[in-house]
Amino acid sequence: MPVSVYDSNGKQYSFGDGGFDAGIINQPMVTESRLKYSFPFGDAELVQIAFSGIYIVYGDILMQEAKTLHFDMLEESDLVELHFTLAGSGSMYNEASGSTYTFRENEYNMHYIPHFEGLGNYRKDQRYQFFEVHFTRKFFRELAHDSSPMLMDFAEKLSASELSELVTPSLPMTFAMHQCIREIMGCQQKGGLKLLFLQSKSIELLTLLAQAYDEYNERSQLACKTAYDKDRIHYAREYLLLHAEQPPTLPELARVAGLNEFKLKKGFREIFNNSVFGYLNDYKLHGAKEMLLAGRAIKDVADHYGFSSVQHFSKSFRQKFGLPPGQCKRL
Repeated sequence: MPVSVYDSNGKQYSFGDGGFDAGIINQPMVTESRLKYSFPFGDAELVQIAFSGIYIVYGDILMQEAKTLHFDMLEESDLVELHFTLAGSGSMYNEASGSTYTFRENEYNMHYIPHFEGLGNYRKDQRYQFFEVHFTRKFFRELAHDSSPMLMDFAEKLSASELSELVTPSLPMTFAMHQCIREIMGCQQKGGLKLLFLQSKSIELLTLLAQAYDEYNERSQLACKTAYDKDRIHYAREYLLLHAEQPPTLPELARVAGLNEFKLKKGFREIFNNSVFGYLNDYKLHGAKEMLLAGRAIKDVADHYGFSSVQHFSKSFRQKFGLPPGQCKRL
């Protein structure tokens, strides 16, 4: 599903081609392509997978210079997009609708934009990693029928062919979303089993998104109603993760974020569905798991994430994942 990209001099580049066309999405079996690109302004890798009303695309882009690029994306199929930003941040301005779509690391959104023509802003030496699942409008409406309030509302907007975005700004991804995405990208199945696996995981990701949105919408009625408060909570999370090895105390974090301690604790739980240090603990344990799977020694991992001892790390790891670190390392 090619995208035309133009630099500031008007030179055109093609991105996301490789034999994919509208008809492939409706084929019963899995079609996959893996492509690499090298442009004067950056390098990119892209994976495209299509089957039975679903189109998955994910990629890794490294900009070698700060750029404002002009994009012309005309969907050959009528698609609803689930977008997950895994790394990097930036914005896209749609000249056709006058809307600006922002994206930040570890956030998600859902869009229906049949035609995007506009500008993308990117920073130098920043890596952009994204993951998207697209459903044909027909398939999405079948999935949304008599389901969550958000999905039914979104499907109603599709019936009117309205350009739509789930929420502004985008919302924080959950660990369950990250895990589901990793499983899709790491799929080793073949043939029919691959089709069933990818289809079930794509629908699971849509379900996770709907659940997270409905929970967020319910919590957002309670506190942190201003954009400033929400921005401060996001800043508190970023600061917390940046200092994960030696985390600040709650009073210190509240002071850094410019909030009182009560609003920090309540706002953090409302936005991220976890306590401050529960979120930090999940972050550290998921990072530890990745390091173990990459072959790092248990003590090195425990030290890296600031656990007081290997015993403390092992106990926390077992409580989270149901197995000791050593067994995870051998998987």
